[in-house]
Amino acid sequence: MSRIITFAVVASLLTPAAFAAGKPCEELKSEIAAKLDAKGVKGYTLEAVANDAVGDAKVIGSCEAGTQKIVYKRG
Repeated sequence: MSRIITFAVVASLLTPAAFAAGKPCEELKSEIAAKLDAKGVKGYTLEAVANDAVGDAKVIGSCEAGTQKIVYKRG
C-alpha cells in the first residue's frame, strides 16, 4: 500500500514539469500552418517572436513554455 501512495505522490510531482516545458515553436508553427492550409488560407506568414517583440501582429499561439509567441501576418 505504501508503494502505491509513494508512486502516486511522485507521479503527481512530475506531471506539472512535463506540461511546463511547452511545445517547441517549430512544431507548433507546423501544426498551425497545416490547419490554415486545410482551410484554404493563402498568403500568410507565421513567425515565432519573443513576448516583448509582438508589436501589432496577431498572436495565434504560445510556445517554448510561454517565452515566445507565434504571430500571424497576411501577405
